[in-house]
Amino acid sequence: MKTCLVVDDSRVIRKVARRILEELEFACVEAGDGAEALEKCRENMPDAILLDWNMPIMNGLDFVKALRREDTGDRPIVVFCTTENDMAHITEALRAGADEYVMKPFDGDIIASKFQQTGLLRAS
Repeated sequence: MKTCLVVDDSRVIRKVARRILEELEFACVEAGDGAEALEKCRENMPDAILLDWNMPIMNGLDFVKALRREDTGDRPIVVFCTTENDMAHITEALRAGADEYVMKPFDGDIIASKFQQTGLLRAS
């Protein structure tokens, strides 16, 4: 089973994302900020990361930059999931190492589509 780390400072968003991802047959781990997420990646690198931008302690952009410097940090597919929707933010996230970008609010179809585009899921 593939694993997904859900990184968001909102417990509600993490719970909604977890439910969607578990329906897509992912095992989920949660983190409330980028620093906690980085520690979880160092313990066990996930296959995918669903990542919020705006968080305390370490934001999503700083997290993805730090992740990509880790030994196996190039392995996870990183999908930003945020309200930051202008082209400058999207470009910055992709340049920092994100693989895809999803706008909040999201639903299961959007997540499934992005995960298919990145090769995490097969098209059904």
